[in-house]
Parts: sequence; structure tokens; C-alpha cells
Amino acid sequence: MLTERYDPVNLFALVPLDQDEVLDQMDHLLDEDALFQAVKADLARRYPNTLTRGRPSTPVEVILRMLVVKHLYDWSYEEVEGFVADSITLRQFCRVYLNAVPDDTVLIRWANLIRPETLHRLLDHVVALARQLKVTRGRKLRTDGTVVESNIHHPTDSSLLLDGVRVLGRTLHRAKKVLQAAGHTIERGAQQLFRNSLRSARTLAREVKAAARRGQSELSEACRRAYQKLVEVAQSSVWRAREVQQKLAAVASAKAQQLVTTLEQFVPLVEQVIDQTVRRVFQGESVPAAEKIVSLFEPHTDVIRRGKENRAVEFGHKVWLDEVDGGIISNYRVLRGNPCDKSQWSPTLERHLELFGHPPQQASADRGVYSPANEDLAREMGVKRIILPKPGYRSEERKQHERQRWFRRGRRYHQGIEGRISLLKRRYGLGRCRDHGEDGFECAIGWGILARDLLVISTALAG
Repeated sequence: MLTERYDPVNLFALVPLDQDEVLDQMDHLLDEDALFQAVKADLARRYPNTLTRGRPSTPVEVILRMLVVKHLYDWSYEEVEGFVADSITLRQFCRVYLNAVPDDTVLIRWANLIRPETLHRLLDHVVALARQLKVTRGRKLRTDGTVVESNIHHPTDSSLLLDGVRVLGRTLHRAKKVLQAAGHTIERGAQQLFRNSLRSARTLAREVKAAARRGQSELSEACRRAYQKLVEVAQSSVWRAREVQQKLAAVASAKAQQLVTTLEQFVPLVEQVIDQTVRRVFQGESVPAAEKIVSLFEPHTDVIRRGKENRAVEFGHKVWLDEVDGGIISNYRVLRGNPCDKSQWSPTLERHLELFGHPPQQASADRGVYSPANEDLAREMGVKRIILPKPGYRSEERKQHERQRWFRRGRRYHQGIEGRISLLKRRYGLGRCRDHGEDGFECAIGWGILARDLLVISTALAG
């Protein structure tokens, strides 16, 4: 049964302490019923009768506040459990009081129920609170994009083939036990069906890496020969997985169906890795980034080139951030692929108009966003000061325009968003997302930005 909250206890009356003023202000912000009800609606989806039946759960209030604390300090779930249990201040803030702190695995299960759409609504409500408390008025807008990395190793075709053989091999090993428990007899000749080729795949992957270290290209005979054998090993693993999948489909146990789901997920991905390896190594084709898979475990990851000298290629998702005066991140978008920066100007202005009811007096972005059409659009929407520096050749008239005092001041103001992005990466988990899946990726970004905005509002109120 879903529980809303524990009976309140004032721990500071039992043990006199000086409560953190910022946390005290944030405590009042999180008392907003809109935040509470949005999270409760998602948690109620766990089971059909979660709201009315079963033993009492961890309260919704505790879950919401512990997730905010996790992203506020960029802790792991295990660290949140330990630090909240050891701190009277955090116990009071998270409304745990003298009760047992929920286990990290319990917190993970509840956190996985919260949807990305809910976090977008929570952020909209927090921005509305910032307006109501006059922390921001939406007069200035600066926007920029960054890349948040997925939690994957550097992808090469040999390492992806090795991952595929490893995952299919261990799944077949589990399938053998399930089939034997269901009464299937595994004959001597059928033992090959459950063979794990991981050792052979590791040897061949090492040969590919050794050839690369010796300076040999992937077109060399030794490297191509190792790749050919590795592809054959992966293909045989896929064939065995297909055969075992048919046998498991006839078993009615829950474990068998779980293994079928695992094979349905990974077999097409391994086949895609085999296809892109054959096209690239043996057919000499340059596989487009949109058709590549760079991780079996995070297949949603995009290949992004932004022309940076220190990082030519990044693996993750491009995230677009909008920040208004007062240091409030008013909106974020997780983009698919690597779209042109110019295409983000219109959604940014339209979203600002929805949130604040009026256009910003000043809007700024980097050179990559500039286009005459974007300047005209901002002018039509009522933006008075449009800070879009033009790249490349500039006429004398354009130079005089960008030398105006208000334009140069706007450029200096815009540079602050680079520091904000750096802070989000260092302190709020946007450097590398460790949550799984596409929804988990977007939720991690949403929680980090939400925690940052709550801290900014609380700091302003405490000051």
C-alpha cells in the first residue's frame, strides 16, 4: 500500500542543532502539493492496487526528498542511504525522522517509476515558483547545447562483438539450467547448443588490439583474418541463441520467459554489430553514424561530432539548455542525433513564451545559432536585444552592429552559460549519465537540473 508520509517528529527539538538555512528554504519549497502529487501519481503505477492494498510502503514524501538530495550532492544511491541515516539534519529534511532509512535498492525501484514527462512538469512548476518568489522575471534568456555522455566503454567493432558473445553465452548457460529444471533432457550432441565461445572471442579481440598497437590498419591481412574469425564466432553464437530461444518459448515458467525477453533484446543488436563490422572492415564502406550501434547495453546512444580538438567524437546525447535571469534553467531538451544548432532557436523562444507569457527582452546564443531567419523570428516575437554573433565574413555594417555597447554586454552575459554547463557536469551528474535506458538518461538530466534550480531559489530566499 502506497504511504504518503510518516507521522511528523521534530528532531531538532530532541537534539538542538543549527539547521542549514538553504535546506530550510528548500524544505518549504518541497512542501508544494503539486510536486508531491505528480510524483505520487507515477509511484502509484507500480502495481494495480498500490494505493489501497499491501503493506505500507516507503512514503512518497521520503522518496521525493531523498531523490532531490541524491542529485543535489551527486551521491550514489548507496551514499544517499548512508549519509541520510548518519545525519539528523538530512533525516529531518527527508522526513524520515526516527524511522529506518529506505535501502538503496528500494530507492532505485521507486525512482525507476518516475517518467521523464513528470520531471518536465516538475521543472515547469519550479520555474513558476521562481517567478512567484521574484527570483526570476524571464527578461533575459541565454541558450546553449552540450553533450552528456552515456555510461559506456569506448566502442570498437571488436569490443562490441566480444560483448555480444559474452551476453549471449551467459544467457545460454542460464537457459540450459531452466530447460533441465523443466524436464528437458540435454543429450550429448546437444551440448554444443549451449556452448559459450567467450574464451575464443577474447583471444581474437586481443589479436585485433595487438595489430592496432603495432600500427597495422584494419585492412592488413592479420587484422582482417582476426576480424573474420571473430565475426564467425559471433554468428555461431547468434545461431545457437535463436535455436535455444525457440526451446524456451515452449516453457511456461517465468524464468524461461525472462530469458526469452533477454534474447529478443540482444540478438538483433548483435546481428546489427555483425552487419556494421562486415560493411566497414570487409566491404570498405563508411557506415553513417545514424546507422551505427555503439553499445549493446545503451543502444540509444548517439555518435556526435562537434569539431572539438580534444574530443573529436562523443558518445551520448546532445542536450539543449535554456537559462533565464536569476540563474534558473527554465527548460531542457534531450535531442536525437546531432541536429543543427540553428534549429533550436525557434523551440527555445516558443517555450519561453509559454512559460512566462511574454518574450524575453534579451535573447542570446552562440555563433552556430545565427541565421537571418532566426534574427527575423526573434524580432517578430518581440525580442528587443538579439545577441546572435555572425560567423565568418561580416560586412562593415554588421561589424558596427556587433560593436554596439548593448551587443557586447550581451555577449559577456551569454558567456556565463558555459560556466553553468560546467557546474551541471561537475556537481549535478550531467558529465556522464549512469542511469540505464533512454528514459533513465532523460530522468537523470531532469533530476540534476531540478535540484540545481531548487538550490538557486533556496539560496536566494535564504540570502
